[in-house]
Amino acid sequence: MSIFAIADTHLSFGTDKPMDSFPGWNDYVGRIEKNWNKLVTDDDTVVIAGDISWAIDFDRLVADFEFINNLKGKKIILKGNHDYWWNTAKKMNEFIDQHGFYTIKILSNNSYSVENISICGSRGWLFDINDEHDEKVLNREVGRLKMSLDSAECDEKIVFLHYPPITTDSKCDEILDLLKQYGIKKCYYGHLHGIAAKTAIDDTIDGIEFRLVSCDRLGFTPKLIR
Repeated sequence: MSIFAIADTHLSFGTDKPMDSFPGWNDYVGRIEKNWNKLVTDDDTVVIAGDISWAIDFDRLVADFEFINNLKGKKIILKGNHDYWWNTAKKMNEFIDQHGFYTIKILSNNSYSVENISICGSRGWLFDINDEHDEKVLNREVGRLKMSLDSAECDEKIVFLHYPPITTDSKCDEILDLLKQYGIKKCYYGHLHGIAAKTAIDDTIDGIEFRLVSCDRLGFTPKLIR
């Protein structure tokens, strides 16, 4: 039983916003499906680190979740900045139960134990605090990540974020300090695409291994992490 990671699938079966028009994204849904099912088995777990779907509500989310649910393996998903459909955990779990999307679990202020590893995470936030609103959102995201880490049942914890906590030209000290406080050794994130991906950190810094797992960076193939 293995653990994989990927981010930024940007599905749009229920909306008219396909990513195929962007360089390198041609037939991205077909490539995700083919590569995913070639590597992943039904006993494996895949963490999708945000920007899952362009849907803005549950009605338009159904087709995207059907696609995800039918992929091999168990899926743990967390919020990205474009997941406008995201709601309370209660409402999302009711939606999952209503439609029988039983291979999908929501990572929101909680954690999951997989193969003696605790899967923890949150969306994260931007580096530069420009106003009082940004500061409140950052503090809230730090609190959510702390709740996730506090709920962990395993000694080894792997953290998944949507926003990168560090790049070549910026860093979010509040989140980095939390990762150090909890002894995190591995952190996977998404959000960065195209030219922006040039600022990604794919290296070990202060004892923490950081890896970008946005799907275009991975060639639309889930990354084996354990």
